Formats: sequence, structure tokens, C-alpha cells
Amino acid sequence: MALPGAYLIDLERREDERGFFARSWCSREFETHGLNPRTLQCNVSFNRTRGTLRGMHYQADPYGEAKLVRCTAGALYDVVVDLRPASPTFMRWQAVELTAESHRMVYVPEGCAHGFQTLADNTEVFYQMSELYRPEYARGVRWDDPAFGIRWPDGERIISARDRSYPDFVPGRSLLTR
Repeated sequence: MALPGAYLIDLERREDERGFFARSWCSREFETHGLNPRTLQCNVSFNRTRGTLRGMHYQADPYGEAKLVRCTAGALYDVVVDLRPASPTFMRWQAVELTAESHRMVYVPEGCAHGFQTLADNTEVFYQMSELYRPEYARGVRWDDPAFGIRWPDGERIISARDRSYPDFVPGRSLLTR
């Protein structure tokens, strides 16, 4: 991926006549590649309807979280936005398609917002989180904020009131602290 610290991860499959086996996460391998290996919480997001959009979410410091995201059923358009002011890709975004069939994962580093739009009914997403959820540190940027210019798939969207109501992004205003 073009955002520093964000990675698209493919499984290393060991295939035979039964199917395949693969590790989806290994703390030692994450450490070797400079990724946060800490997993304190796992979440599942089930989305009944194609066009469901969730995001763009992150958690403020000192509880910034890294996420490992995988689609376990259906398909989704997964988006990462770089909110790290010192990053060379500050305010840029990148998107990838994740499907249950591809088994691909996205690693979202601390300081980046994450969201997705489902491309199929009954899409399920599995997250491994490096921090516990702390509602008082939960933050977001609006999915359609012109400051980022994210290009989402066409079609109707189902979006929560909270995700629709995040204020416009203002460069210079700290997003990562409380």
C-alpha cells in the first residue's frame, strides 16, 4: 500500500487435496516487519445489506490502535486515511477490495482512520485490535469530507447518523489527541 505503515497482507497457503492451511497472524512475524504485534481485542462487524458504509474511525492517543482487518464473508471496499501530520502521505487515502475468497487482510497502523463499504449482502468483517475500545477516545472523520476526496463505489449507502455527522476536517487541528 502507498501509505507508510499500512500493508496489504496475503496468506502463505499450504495447499493439498483437502484445501489449504495458513497462518493469519503471528506476533513474531509482525515484530520482524515492524508491525504492532499486540492484540487486545477482536471484533466482528456483520452487515446485512450491500452499500453499508462504516467509518471513518480511529481512536485518539494515548490509545491509538493498529487494526488487522479481514473480510470473512462477502466483499467490501476497504479505505485507510493517513491522519498523521508528520507523515509524507498526511491526508491521503488508499482503498483495496477485500473478499472472503481472497483471504487478504489490511494492516492499519496507529494514526490512520479506517472504514469500508460493503459490496455484497451479508458481508462480515473480522478485526484484530492492538488496544481495547475506549468510547471516550473514539474519533472519526466524515466519509465524504472533501479534504480527503475518497472515491467510494457508486450506489445507495446505509450510514449511521454518527458517521454522517463528523465535522469537516481542519488541517492543524489535532485529531490524534483527546
